[in-house]
This record gives sequence, C-alpha cells and structure tokens, in this order.
Amino acid sequence: MQIALNLDVEEYNGPIKTVNVASVPQRSPFRYPGGKTWLIPTIRQWLSQNKNIPLLIEPFAGGGIVSLTAAFERYCQSIIMAELDPEIAAVWETILGDENNWLANRILTFDLTFDNINREFNRENKSTRDIAFCTILKNRTYHGGIITKGSGLLKGGENGKGIFSRWYPRTLYDRINNINNVKDSIEFKFSDAFDLIETYINDRDAFFFIDPPYVKAAKRLYTFHEIDHERLFKLVSRIRGKYMLTYDDSPEVRHYANKYNLLFKSIPMKTTHHLEKNELLITDNLNW
Repeated sequence: MQIALNLDVEEYNGPIKTVNVASVPQRSPFRYPGGKTWLIPTIRQWLSQNKNIPLLIEPFAGGGIVSLTAAFERYCQSIIMAELDPEIAAVWETILGDENNWLANRILTFDLTFDNINREFNRENKSTRDIAFCTILKNRTYHGGIITKGSGLLKGGENGKGIFSRWYPRTLYDRINNINNVKDSIEFKFSDAFDLIETYINDRDAFFFIDPPYVKAAKRLYTFHEIDHERLFKLVSRIRGKYMLTYDDSPEVRHYANKYNLLFKSIPMKTTHHLEKNELLITDNLNW
C-alpha cells in the first residue's frame, strides 16, 4: 500500500528551482490559464522513466502542452488528448484534423480590429473550424487568455497594446503548422475525462497526465470547472499504469491524497503575476 508523504521540495532529490517559462519551447497555440509550460522539465523527467512509452493519456487537455511536448520530443508511441469544453475541443479537432492549414492561414491573414473581432464572434451557424478560429481569437485578445463567460477584450493590455498584446499571427501560424508534423501520433477525443480514465484504468503500459480544474481558481478560469474532486482521487487510486496528477496545494487536496493513500510532493511555480507558490504533484511513485 502506498503511504501519502508530505515531502517538502528540499527533502526530495535536492532543491527544485522555479522554472523560467521562457526557457521551455512554446508548442501550444493557446495562452492557457493554468497551463503547465512551467512544469515541462519535471514532465520530461517523469516520462523518462520508460523508453518509448506505448501510450500517454491527457484527460483534461486544455492547452495540451504536455501532449505536444511528448509528441515533439518522441517520448511516446501514441497520445490521447481529451477535452469536454466544446470551444477548446474545436481547436484541437481542427488542428489535429484536415483543417490545420486553413486555421493557420486564417490567423495569419486576419485583420485584427474590434469590428472584425465582433463580426466573427456574432456570426451564426459556425462550423467547427469557425468555432476553432473564434476560440483562438478570444484566447489571444481576452484578459488573461480566459475565454469563459464574463471575460472580455483587452483594453490597455501589455504596454498599452490592447488587443494586439498577445496576437502574434506568424508565431501562431508556425506553431499550428509544426503540430501538423506530429499529429499522426495524437488522437483527440471530445470526451469526459472520467470516462476516458475509466476506459484505460487497467492498462499497465499507460501514462496518465491529469491536470483537472483546480479547487480554488477553476470557476473564474474555465467554463467546465465543476468536477467531483474526491471521485477523481478515488479513480486515480485504481490506475494500474503510471500517473501524475497536478493540483493546487490546499488542505482539501492533501486530505484526499491521504485518504486514498496517494504519494505527493510540493513543487514551486511562478504565477503570471510573478508570484511564487507551491502546487502538488500526486503520483504513483517518486523514484524519478
């Protein structure tokens, strides 16, 4: 039986430094709130447990940085990404499907003005690729990349640039086209995360990277923020393969980890406002 350990960062494998996100390759087209770019050095270490992992599963895909890193750096034979938010799902269905080039070119040639943005948002009978474009547009022109209801367009933005603050059409074009080179190894499912975990729960060869909406901030950041956190911990405790579950460091999360005998340790991260805080990594083993 596993015993939950509250290991301070300094007590396990020496001190862990806060990662400079700028040092990590930016693969995702999303500016994703709660994204895990800062965790990628740790993810690489975790994935390196096995050579040529048969299957990586990311049930809460979001910005998809872990799946993309695994694909580009060839850690896995195959990858399954899943997302329940229809707007986020439309982006991945488009990028990983046959409309990859259309989306890249639409972004590159779009004339970014308030009128054009509102015209796109107000269009009726949108196709999947139209929804994908509008989602990227929201993500890149809304406050903090937050696309959920209640968010809105940037006004001042970075250095007074307003809606142009995070709109880098050539960069987005390149990222989307680059994903085209590895998409054959990635399968996307418009699916509930719990159902996907249940489907592969007995697969000993599978690696699960699970990054759910967090207990504290999820309501503000995501449309689909309500999940049964205890049910997720209970489900994770039954996984036969390897897993990493990330969470905010809170008494509730620690309680569930202890209740279901899951190993965990804290790791430092830096917020978008450059504040350092700890998050929890909950995993089947700490020997990596």
